[in-house]
Amino acid sequence: MTEENISESLPTQEIAPAPVPEPIVEAVVEPAPQAIAETAPAPEPQASEPVEEEPAESFADLLRDFERSHTHKSEPGAKQLQGTVISLSAEQVFLDIGYKTEGVLPRAAFENNAEGVKPGDSFPVSVTGRNEEHYYELSRFKVAQPRDWTALEAAFTEKLAVVGTVTEVIKGGLSVDIGVRAFMPASRSGARDAAEVEKLVGTQINCRITKLDVTDENVVVDRRVVLEEQTRAESATRHASMKEGDTLPGTVRTLMPYGAFIDLGGVDGLLHISDISHSRVNKPEDVLTVGQELQVRILKIDPETKKISLGLKQLQAEPWVTAPDRLKAGQRVAGTVTRLMDFGAFVEIEPGIEGLIHISEMSWGKKIRHPSDVLKQGDRVDAVILSVKPEERRIALGLKQTLADPWLDAQRNFPAGSQVEGPVTKLMNFGAFVQIADGVEGLVHISEIVADRRLNHPSDVLRAGQIVKAQVLAIDPEKRQIKLSMKQLIPTDIDEYIAEHKVGDEVSGRVLEQSPTLTHVELGDGIRATCRTTFATANPSVAPEVQIELAAAPKPDLSNLSSMLKARWQGNAPIAESKPEPLAEGQIRSFKIVKIDAGAKKIEVELA
Repeated sequence: MTEENISESLPTQEIAPAPVPEPIVEAVVEPAPQAIAETAPAPEPQASEPVEEEPAESFADLLRDFERSHTHKSEPGAKQLQGTVISLSAEQVFLDIGYKTEGVLPRAAFENNAEGVKPGDSFPVSVTGRNEEHYYELSRFKVAQPRDWTALEAAFTEKLAVVGTVTEVIKGGLSVDIGVRAFMPASRSGARDAAEVEKLVGTQINCRITKLDVTDENVVVDRRVVLEEQTRAESATRHASMKEGDTLPGTVRTLMPYGAFIDLGGVDGLLHISDISHSRVNKPEDVLTVGQELQVRILKIDPETKKISLGLKQLQAEPWVTAPDRLKAGQRVAGTVTRLMDFGAFVEIEPGIEGLIHISEMSWGKKIRHPSDVLKQGDRVDAVILSVKPEERRIALGLKQTLADPWLDAQRNFPAGSQVEGPVTKLMNFGAFVQIADGVEGLVHISEIVADRRLNHPSDVLRAGQIVKAQVLAIDPEKRQIKLSMKQLIPTDIDEYIAEHKVGDEVSGRVLEQSPTLTHVELGDGIRATCRTTFATANPSVAPEVQIELAAAPKPDLSNLSSMLKARWQGNAPIAESKPEPLAEGQIRSFKIVKIDAGAKKIEVELA
């Protein structure tokens, strides 16, 4: 309707007494939600009565009422308008919807926060109300604005969202005006608590009719289902605009032990704890806070579940790329112990770069059963880089290398033949390890523990922690090995015998046992010698049958041989006649020492 048409329809003072024209009533009076009451025609004035002048209404009031009536007037069911973008602000998009006043949509209602939207673009929209600035609030969803029961039935059948105004809080929920009075359960209001329910009073909402009984005028609506549908639609739109590798802003919404959920503008993504930082993160709350804004990168989008994996450290410089240029073997570094394992301790020497100190590299001499014996989490330590493997992201560190190496002076401090003393650290089947200095251990072989008998295991005579003395037999600094002997330091009778005799001495001995090539002779208590000279070889003139006869002779009584041998050693008994006779077990004969090996404690004799 043009301004001229409106002006023509306005009443004047010269108007004849007649009923008020119907069009004027429609333009001025807004239809009520209930059936519009019929307006009775004004009674005709009597000719004798003076004509009463009606107050003239201003053009602005009529135009405002006309605009309002056209704005809310709607076909039964849903009605959408075509909006054309006029301009954009930081938060809103303004559209021309064919009314006197423009409509607005939040930028979040468009893909990529309306980055690709420009003036002149057209979108289907629905009017949901007016905001405080008197702009029409729009929705990109199809919304009905029913004004009678027929329109309500159509919206209920087509499951369309309808516009309503929350009027009051009642028992169990809210009263909503959607053209008729409707009930909305509190649980379907979309509010999280009673305070939010109270805030809905007086606001305009979009809801769906879930129950409609025209006869009893019983209507039930649901706002929550509409909000969920809108959220899903916005999420789908947002998902469609995202791709792997994109970098976009987000807000930390929730912190969990395994990571953080980031709000990407209506869509959530998971920032796993392993992707927060190149450095080790024990708990997400150590680095992030709820509400914190940050830039993240999309690592993966699952097309089926729509789950989004995010990364934060991927936007930071990768420390391992340049690590080989800064970190070299033999370099001394400082770091913080981040965690302890059974096999060693991890130390962060740079943000995002950890090295391992193996348990064997923690001490030169002290036996480390667990890294916690030396270190604890959070300790600040110095270490030496043993090796760098950037392709495997591994750095081997040594803790004991920061201390003096005792093996550097081991050969000078423990030369062969020197005597050492220390505790037994470990017993093995083949021998015992003895700590002779801090960080220096030597091995006593099982054959070098005792001299008088054969041992089945070192534990037969030794125990861990026992302090023992030993003699250094040999040392190899490069292999870090020292051979020790305990029996070399144990005084024996044979040592004294060897010290008192020399090669060529004539001595007396008792024949113990014989073999075809070797005879064992006892020269004293616990002192034995070997004689390789047999009777046959020393006396070839004796006939074989004599040898057999002598060998077959009965063995003499040995019960008093010890006293006899002792008497002869002391010179109280005559020495046996020198005429050749075969050797037999139990005989006491004269022998001559032909060889002495002091180191091996061996003596060889022959018949004198």
